[in-house]
Amino acid sequence: MIGKIIITTPSVVAAAFLIDVIVGDPVVLPHPVRLIGKLILFLEHILYIDHDEEKQFRRGICLTLTVIITSMVTTALLLFAAFSINFWLGTILRVILCTYCIAACDLKRSAMKVYRACKDNDIDLARSMVSRIVGRDTDKLNMEGVIKAAVESVAESTCDGVIAPVIYMLLFGATGGITYKAINTLDSMTGYHNDRYEYFGKASAITDDIANFIPSRVSAVLIIISSAILHLDFRNAVIIWKRDRRNHKSPNSAQTESAISGALDIRLGGPAFYFGKAENKPFIGDEKRTICCDDILISCRIMYFAAILAIIPGILFLPYAIYYLL
Repeated sequence: MIGKIIITTPSVVAAAFLIDVIVGDPVVLPHPVRLIGKLILFLEHILYIDHDEEKQFRRGICLTLTVIITSMVTTALLLFAAFSINFWLGTILRVILCTYCIAACDLKRSAMKVYRACKDNDIDLARSMVSRIVGRDTDKLNMEGVIKAAVESVAESTCDGVIAPVIYMLLFGATGGITYKAINTLDSMTGYHNDRYEYFGKASAITDDIANFIPSRVSAVLIIISSAILHLDFRNAVIIWKRDRRNHKSPNSAQTESAISGALDIRLGGPAFYFGKAENKPFIGDEKRTICCDDILISCRIMYFAAILAIIPGILFLPYAIYYLL
């Protein structure tokens, strides 16, 4: 009966979240996302052609399916092998894999590097730090642009890096979490609207949109609840979310950005440069006040509270599991 405390999937996810909060990603083992990234680069080298848009799209589908299926099957086989050897070995592997899927700690660390650079008024360092967490060009951003980019990154990553993997792990275990990370990594590496990936990366971008459709909306609601807990402007968060949640090319990105912009009473979005080309993105939120570096810190707090709210189902299962220990 003692095994039931670990075999309960919500308990495993809750344990993984606690490990991520305390230490971040384990460093003693190869990170699955890095391995997935290497697989994507390897397959892209084989499949990519610089002509024929239709062939690019078909080969992009092949890339997407291969990476997703490989990640899913490999994870399932590893867990099967580990549990075949020893129950506790399999359980430890489940927890480790789930921990790798949650990026709350690393997201906060990266955002806080931008925060400290902004606090020190070091624009060059701030641009360098924010370039590590955003896809836009950062070399010409002023301090307000750097802060805005960091807040937007935290808002979007609250879904991609925390809430969405938690949802998939609660539903489908570690295999679901790693499969989601494969989809998300595909999009982050190939889902761009530029000459190279417009067609080759379209399948990965669409797959990511589908995978995040429900989690992004759940994340927005959790952000709004978190803003109420933190005594922020949660009423405005609701208003801006309802009004601006579709102000983005992606059907998902503006969901969390609109909720956070409303809670902080700031304006996000607007024109930005990607790969040297200007993109006139719509604004999100109202500029009730000027954005400041403390907004990065507050957005990280919102992210953690939203994550805790998502983890609550796991926490609620713990007393049930402990019952079987006694």
